[in-house]
Amino acid sequence: MKSFVFRNLKVFFRDRASVFFSLLSVLIILALYVLFLGDVWTQELPKVVRAKALTDSWIMAGLLAVMSVTTVMGAFGTMVDDRAHKIIKDFHASPIGKGRIAGGYVLSSFVVGAIMTLIAFALSQAYIVFRGGQMLPVSKMIEAVALILLSALSNTAMISLLISFFKSQNAFGTASRILGTLIGFLTGIYVPIGALPGPVQWFIKLFPVSHAALLIRRVMTEDALERVFRGAPAFAEQGFREAMGIDFRFGGQVLPGYASLLMLVGSALLFYALSILRFSRKGRS
Repeated sequence: MKSFVFRNLKVFFRDRASVFFSLLSVLIILALYVLFLGDVWTQELPKVVRAKALTDSWIMAGLLAVMSVTTVMGAFGTMVDDRAHKIIKDFHASPIGKGRIAGGYVLSSFVVGAIMTLIAFALSQAYIVFRGGQMLPVSKMIEAVALILLSALSNTAMISLLISFFKSQNAFGTASRILGTLIGFLTGIYVPIGALPGPVQWFIKLFPVSHAALLIRRVMTEDALERVFRGAPAFAEQGFREAMGIDFRFGGQVLPGYASLLMLVGSALLFYALSILRFSRKGRS
C-alpha cells in the first residue's frame, strides 16, 4: 500500500490545477480579509489596542480549518479521476486488495491535507510576525500542529464517506464548489457566528470542522486576547470570544475544550466506520 500512497501523492502534486483549486477557497477568503474584512473588523473595535494582531490570528486560525477540508477534498479527486477513467479497475485486478486500495486513497488524502495545512500554518506565523504580531511559543505551536493533524483526520473521514457517493467528475466538481463555499460559513469567517440567528448558530455547532476552527482559534488567539482585553471586564472578553466562534455555548454553559476534541475524535471514528461499511457494500455489488 505504501507504493500506492506515493503514487496518489505524485498524481495530486503533479496536477497544478488540482492543487490550485483545492486552495481556491482559502485564497478567496484571504483576499477578502486583506482587502476588506480586516479593516471592517478592526474599525468595529476602535477602542481595542492591538486589535489588528488579534484579528490576524483569528483569521489565520480559521483559514487553517478551511484548508484542512479543501485540500483533503482536492486530494480525493485522484480517486474520482481513477474511477472516471476506469483506472481503478486495473488496481482491483492487481494483487492489492480492495481494502488496501481504498485505504491508500484515504491515507494519501490525509497526508495531502496535513502537509498543505502545516505549510500554511508556518506561513501564517510568518504573516502574523510581518504584520507586527508575535509568533506562538513552541508549546503552543506543538498544540496547534496536533490540532491540525486531528482536524485533517476528522475531515478525511467525513470526505471519504461523502466521496463514496460520487462516480463522475462533474458531480465531484459540483460538490467541491459547494463545500468550498459552505466551509467559510461553517467556520464563521464570512460572517462571525455571533452575528447569525440562534438556530443557524446551533446548526453550525453540529459540524466537526466548526469545532476544529474553535480549538485552533483558542490556541492562536490566546496570547493576543490576553493583551487586548487586559484590564477589561471579564464579560467583554467572553462576549467577544462567543461572537467570534472562539467559544461555543450550549445550554447556558461554555463548551469545554475536551468536548470539542471528543467531537473531532468521535466524528472521525463514526465517518470511518460508515465509509468502511459503504465501501464493503460497493465491493459486494
